[in-house]
Amino acid sequence: MTPQVDPEVVERGAPEEPDELALAAEFPQATREEWATLVDGVLRKAGRLAEDAPAGSGVDTLVRETLDGIAVRPLYTADDAPAPEATGVPGAAPYVRGSRAHGHVPDGWDVRARHTAADPAAVAAAAAEDLENGVTSLWLGAGERGVAVADIPAALDGVMLDLAAVVLDAGADAGAAAEAFLAHVEASGVDAGQVRGNLGLDPIGLRAATGDGPAVDSVLPLARRVAEAFPALHAIVVDALPVHGAGASDAQQLGWSMAAGVAYLRALTDGGLDVTTAARLLEFRYAATGDQFATIALLRAARRLWSRVLEACGAADAPGQVQHAVSSPVGTTRRDPWVNMLRGTVSGFAAGVGGADAVTVAPFDEAIGVAAPFARRVARNTQSLLIMESHLARVVDPAGGSWYVESRTADLARAAWAFFQEVEGAGGAVAALDSGFVADAVAAVRERRERAVATRRTPVTGVSEFPDIDEKPVEREPHPAPAASAGLPVYRAAAAFEERRDRSDAVLAETGARPTAFLATLGPVAAHSARAGFARNLLGAGGIAAPDAGATETADDVVAAFRESGTTVAVVCGTDAAYTERAAATAAALREAGATRILLAGKADVDGIDATLYAGCDALAVIDDVYAALSDGKDAR
Repeated sequence: MTPQVDPEVVERGAPEEPDELALAAEFPQATREEWATLVDGVLRKAGRLAEDAPAGSGVDTLVRETLDGIAVRPLYTADDAPAPEATGVPGAAPYVRGSRAHGHVPDGWDVRARHTAADPAAVAAAAAEDLENGVTSLWLGAGERGVAVADIPAALDGVMLDLAAVVLDAGADAGAAAEAFLAHVEASGVDAGQVRGNLGLDPIGLRAATGDGPAVDSVLPLARRVAEAFPALHAIVVDALPVHGAGASDAQQLGWSMAAGVAYLRALTDGGLDVTTAARLLEFRYAATGDQFATIALLRAARRLWSRVLEACGAADAPGQVQHAVSSPVGTTRRDPWVNMLRGTVSGFAAGVGGADAVTVAPFDEAIGVAAPFARRVARNTQSLLIMESHLARVVDPAGGSWYVESRTADLARAAWAFFQEVEGAGGAVAALDSGFVADAVAAVRERRERAVATRRTPVTGVSEFPDIDEKPVEREPHPAPAASAGLPVYRAAAAFEERRDRSDAVLAETGARPTAFLATLGPVAAHSARAGFARNLLGAGGIAAPDAGATETADDVVAAFRESGTTVAVVCGTDAAYTERAAATAAALREAGATRILLAGKADVDGIDATLYAGCDALAVIDDVYAALSDGKDAR
């Protein structure tokens, strides 16, 4: 069909384009004060703001604070964003908007898969499968962290070293592994200029993880060799994962990485290399978490900070920071591990948007044991989907210009620089580790994390929130037992709740029933369902079953159901009105029927109640209290 053309449109010609596009220009411009007034009205209606509260104070109730003390506000405008010169343009200092002028357009970032198996044949087969299905570089564990050093050539059998980058991770065996890899490169006849990746030298990171490691200048011989003969290869990784994995805040992770990077620059320049060459040998490794905006800001702030370091060192013309982002192990779970797929997707998304050069999404079962082939496939397909279907690499710095992201990037950079100065003031990265300064600073943050998880202010989906108490655990071949270490501790947010779930499984295996707390529900289902659901969710996070009485009219109804439950612990659930009318009598009747511990869902003050559980309470303490009561009552259930 021939398209019809309106003659009038042809006669008028194309519409004139305005010099400036003003969206919604026909509407009056809203002010921050007007928005704050509307917020006050909504909060007063919801009962969250006093009627006599000062105008605009409702906004303050919506502000939250990060672990670094950075205020995250509910609204950002152009007035909150830093000046354009503070962010620059992609590919130019301070590299906030990316280390490359064209970003990763159009093919995407480097998809990096980790291999830690000890069998070189198995590694070679898995690597081949990865490289054939979307992976573009290999992160190879060697020595104490994977294949034997002598087996590195066998593990890389079939890998085209001029096409696929190889990053080594060998811990205390890093030097020997690097020598073995370079010998394999030479034997392969590959052009040295085409070899990419990283030898993985990192004595500072090793010291952080294990408490021991060689001197920083031990990297010099191999660093010089790489600088002279391998222009596309990195020699050193500045690994912030040990600090992040101990529970550090974002600013601590960043500040620590700057201190470690400076320590390597000092060693390399003292060894005769110029600053620009030394900087070229480094690659930085950061954790990407499920908090997408925090991760985006972290990666952008890291580039800004490192640019400032190089400027101060007289190497303002050095290229931008090279980044490897890894999905955080802190947030992974052994229980309901399928949710880890979603965590990996969000962290991979954030790493890509944040401008990481290489991204590793961990298999969803990594916290359980050796990853299954299916889990490895999902991990690499996650990144393929982000790049090929979601087109994240089609835009350079997609977060650029967001008033919130730009503001948070600047705030985080300032906080990280302050911690970097503290580490330098403590003598630098190594001295700050050896003196315990880093461990103490991170421990203070980790305690806050633990408290937030215990009170479920920081929820862990599938574990502390919405647990499936009858979930069949996923089984995997266990990882090799870690050697005793004097390094920074390893923190995983879900671990405390999972320990209670393991205890429940042990009771189930021994007795045929799980530990049980009875929900003494008052009134019709509609009246008690909210608090009964809350109590069941909290107790289930510790593996405690929670049958309920259903709809009840009298204390006798509750007691009859309680006797059938076979437990000695009861949790009274109902409305505040029902508590006033019936809770004390019900508690007395339950006590008479054999209840040794009676809790109440809510904060009401009721006679005969031993403890309460409510939003924001210490859920772990409540769970432990129930277990203790069951043990005291010799009740296996």
